[in-house]
Amino acid sequence: MPVRRMVRPVLLAGATSFLIVSAPVLADDAAAGVPINPGAARSGGQVYEAEFFARFSPRTALEMLVQVPGFAIRDDSGQRGLGQASTNVLVNGQRLTSKSEDTFTQLGRIAAKNVVRIELVDAATLDVPGLTGQVANLVVKSAGISGNFAYRVEARPHFTDPLYNRFESSLTGKAGRVEYTVGLSNLSSRGGAGGATQIMRPDGVVTELRDDVITANFDQPKLSLAARIDAGGGTQINLNGSYRYYWFRFKQDEQRVVPGGVDRSRRYREKEHGGNFELGGDVAFKLAGGQLKLIGLARGNNGPTTNESVFTYADGRPQTGDRYHQQQDFNESIARAEYGWKAGGADWQISAEAAYNKLDIVADLATLNPAGAFVPAPFPDGSGGVKEDRYEGILSYGRPLARNLSLQATLGGEFSRLAQTGGVNPQSREFWRPKGSVALAWTPEKGLDVSFKARRRVGQLNFGDFLARVFLGDNNANAGNGELVPPQSWEFELETKKSLGKWGNSTLRLFDYRIQDLVDYVPIGTTGESPGNLDGGHRYGLEWTSTFELSQLGIKGAKLDLKLQLEKARVRDPLTGLMRPMSEIQDRVLEIGYRHDIPNSDLAYGFNFNNYHFQNYYRLGEVGLGYEGPTFAGLFVEHKDVLGLTLRASAGNLLNGRNRFDRTVWSGRRNSSPILFTEHRDRLIGPIFSLLLRGNI
Repeated sequence: MPVRRMVRPVLLAGATSFLIVSAPVLADDAAAGVPINPGAARSGGQVYEAEFFARFSPRTALEMLVQVPGFAIRDDSGQRGLGQASTNVLVNGQRLTSKSEDTFTQLGRIAAKNVVRIELVDAATLDVPGLTGQVANLVVKSAGISGNFAYRVEARPHFTDPLYNRFESSLTGKAGRVEYTVGLSNLSSRGGAGGATQIMRPDGVVTELRDDVITANFDQPKLSLAARIDAGGGTQINLNGSYRYYWFRFKQDEQRVVPGGVDRSRRYREKEHGGNFELGGDVAFKLAGGQLKLIGLARGNNGPTTNESVFTYADGRPQTGDRYHQQQDFNESIARAEYGWKAGGADWQISAEAAYNKLDIVADLATLNPAGAFVPAPFPDGSGGVKEDRYEGILSYGRPLARNLSLQATLGGEFSRLAQTGGVNPQSREFWRPKGSVALAWTPEKGLDVSFKARRRVGQLNFGDFLARVFLGDNNANAGNGELVPPQSWEFELETKKSLGKWGNSTLRLFDYRIQDLVDYVPIGTTGESPGNLDGGHRYGLEWTSTFELSQLGIKGAKLDLKLQLEKARVRDPLTGLMRPMSEIQDRVLEIGYRHDIPNSDLAYGFNFNNYHFQNYYRLGEVGLGYEGPTFAGLFVEHKDVLGLTLRASAGNLLNGRNRFDRTVWSGRRNSSPILFTEHRDRLIGPIFSLLLRGNI
């Protein structure tokens, strides 16, 4: 398990707690003079007009959407290509097609005053293939020049540098037939933790005591541009582009006490920087009684990563250590065409997509010699390239089967060619994969929506898994695997959304995923290991999201948000042949959010309580679990009109969530070797204090 995987949560602990506690929550409608129950959407479902959110003084569309009762944004920007919808949010009936920006970022650039309403509908009633369950469609209009900005500062009393340069800003305007948006941001973060680690033999004897401090700083200034052009005659053109420069700096300073041995200190450093870009656009126009939409996207990322670990010994012997350097260049180009028409009372669409992905890596490993210089070490399998050419065709069909029942179905497949150079077993392979789905949307009664979807899906590989890699932070490595194939899955989902009237909304989603060629660690040779394909895996569970209006209990202007997620995920272990949990699955989630907007005032306050549980990761020579918490809690106070701005003060991690890591390491393969040692780590994070200022331009 690489150090970065364990450290990223330290960076995100504050941000996660902050976002959860700062998400605006729906106040009591009666107190604000707004009807609690929204109207009906044109395609069924519910409508939340702009005045429904006015009492919160929302600055952006995102701040409005997170207030919709019982709705949770689902975003998976890492999906394969453009053909599969990656979020349950639409803007003016259109998908968000950017792959380098998540849904939250894109919604944060839309001014709240430009949002006419939010429609909550079932995906099967829409002519947008790939969507499932409840979908939020934001109806947005152009209203001259508008803009948003947010600035945040953060401080922690332990181990962490102050945060003073996090901001987001955007400006939207219209010139003739052109609507444009310019965004500038730096979504920076600061993290840190410190504490003790124990290394023990199988008999419980402590062989090493460690005390360390880690700090992690991340900055990513970004410029984004978007334009929408009304060319007349029903022709619409969308253009977008962005460039981000990023740098990540991680430091770990560690003292190690070895009973009966030589004490030592360790200095670990990780640096990563580079840039990425995205250029995209689409044009939609009428053709032969239907509409043709042409989409193009190109994106790339490049930059080096350097890890360095150096030991200094108390007895004066020469330092020892290693350095790992990797230069990575990734490029993706996608061309897609969609033609939709109506016939026989149904909506039809045929789509074709071509995608070209390429990753090139040059990696070097060096060892510190007694003279204090790093000298190259053999590492031939760490450099090489992976290229995938993929072609997809899908036919979609949708129609109402009855007044309250709708059907959407897709059928098609993809052909892909994977070619590898360098690394382990370079080769070229070809694959045919079927794809398709069936979705039903049913409204048995007013206020109750039920949807079902079954689909065949092809997953996206991590091209870096084809090549060898070293993780100096935890003293392990991947051998690389040239036999990887894309995973496939059968996915079944059943979702119900129930209006509770004046009490709020409740949504329950049940899911069952049957996965083929699941990617997990597999043996490579006699001693090596790397991500590879297992025969299959099974994931199933539920997700319950609800909003309860507490005005019904006499607390005017208050609401409670609840989310509960339970999951079981099993796979057959490649070493033991026995069933075990999938690696690093988040199998339990409990989130509670409370907000009280004090009637007849500009003040609001609230709290959050979150508990998370993860399963172990399983390598072939070790089993471990790295996590934070498991419980987080925070408070906030907000004033909605400070010289026309919104000011929020928050305090997070008030229940002392920790940074923890436990693992058992074997001397060889864990099914046939004795245990070498166990490791237990417990680091302090401490409270997180922040101020957030939001406003409109």
